[in-house]
Amino acid sequence: MSDQREVLVGETADGTELTLPVIELLTGRGFATGKSGSGKSNTASVIAEELLEAGFPLLIVDTDGEYYGLKEEYEMLHAGADEECDVQIGPEHAEQMATLALEENVPIILDVSGYLEDDAADELLREVARQLFVKEKKLKKPFLLVVEEVHEYIPEGGGVGETGNMLIKIGKRGRKHGLGILGISQRPADVKKDFITQANWLVWHRLTWDNDTKVVGRIIDTEYKERVSELDDGQAFVQTDWTETDVRKVQFRRKRTFDAGATPGLEEFERPDLKSVSDTLVGDLQAISEREQREENRVAELEDELEKREQRIATLEDELESARDISTAAQQLADAVAGVETTQTQLPGNDEERRRLHEEVVELESKLEDREERIEELTERVADRTDERDRLREEVQRLRERVAELEDESRELSYAEFDDESDPAPADRDGDADGVLANDSVADSLERACDGSLCSLETGERVLETLAREGPLATEALATRVDRSTIAVQSLVSELRTRSVLERTADGAYTLEDGGRATAVDASADD
Repeated sequence: MSDQREVLVGETADGTELTLPVIELLTGRGFATGKSGSGKSNTASVIAEELLEAGFPLLIVDTDGEYYGLKEEYEMLHAGADEECDVQIGPEHAEQMATLALEENVPIILDVSGYLEDDAADELLREVARQLFVKEKKLKKPFLLVVEEVHEYIPEGGGVGETGNMLIKIGKRGRKHGLGILGISQRPADVKKDFITQANWLVWHRLTWDNDTKVVGRIIDTEYKERVSELDDGQAFVQTDWTETDVRKVQFRRKRTFDAGATPGLEEFERPDLKSVSDTLVGDLQAISEREQREENRVAELEDELEKREQRIATLEDELESARDISTAAQQLADAVAGVETTQTQLPGNDEERRRLHEEVVELESKLEDREERIEELTERVADRTDERDRLREEVQRLRERVAELEDESRELSYAEFDDESDPAPADRDGDADGVLANDSVADSLERACDGSLCSLETGERVLETLAREGPLATEALATRVDRSTIAVQSLVSELRTRSVLERTADGAYTLEDGGRATAVDASADD
């Protein structure tokens, strides 16, 4: 990207076109403000349209659900909590969002307006911002993070939380890594002063509240304190560090895409057709969420079952203790009765009384034996329950470790290195791989599939070679073999499947279509 590349966003008061340098927009710190309806969000959308038109992705933190209109013209991933979003995500998807934006060049609208709990939205933004910052240390790719209602995260009067500190960190240190930020607010007086004063480009739309106009007078000049309240819709005072002119009065153009943030009127509302990124990307994100949810549900079920088993063990232990008490009492009574019988055998008495006492002793001894058997039975049951409890605890621990692995997978999307010599393919399948690529029809379909996916032709050839040698393979295993992301490989195999080059097995793995395999075999035989 040339440092001199610029985008047209409006015109100055004298009719001169206003262009802004792309590199400054992507890597600098910007601040746009204005009261509701003055045009600040339109300005942000215009800048987003120009960057997207030029081929540069960005990530917009949408607090009011007003940026989805960009999807009318541009393929963007709309991620959030609402069903209207392309995919529902949480903080566990933060690293995957950063990976898609920076490594896969996917523009993202991070819609936090649908989260019922502010803490959930706050955590999601914090983790996404942190992952962008961490990845940019290595990638150093010019990239813009747009944050609406920035005063909620970087307030002037209140304490700044972890999310605000992360945004401040990006503002101070992101530029040297290629990460820029544009903060937007309708109340500049509520935004931390340091964030505004350290911005290297500022846009001041109409402001009327006294506290806000005072900020204008303090930052620009006292004369603008009054003038800023007289601006029309879309007009703004623009300050930039890279021009000799201190302040320019500018009329920003209207955005080309659907205005999702417009105040509803009485006229009929017609939602336009919206574009989105590949269904494959969305499906991959949803699959991770669903798999993680299933594992968490299973852990919850086992923990509930474990709790019930532990309660049952406690009940059995109480019964066992009670049985032991009764057994002890019965033994004491039997001993006492036996003592009476012994005494009476030594003393004069009638035979009927002695027989009665003897029968009582026999009955007590029988009850004692029954109690001892019951104690033994309860002891065995307690031991069985204890073993079962230990087994369930091990199962819960195993599933917790599995959930942790899935969380790592969804956050990191790390790819294992593939060693071609570690699992050598059978020699007779090497010919199959060469045969598939030698077929003109397959080669043509592969080229078209690569054009419609996130994979290069070289990667596509490796995918077909790998499936010819080792197929069928699941997407994750195939991505590992060719050293590409699961999302990228999934987009390719979906395209190949629609072109009848690949087919999907019942268990979700991919293999060559029967025609492709036959072609491979014929070509191998000819060789």
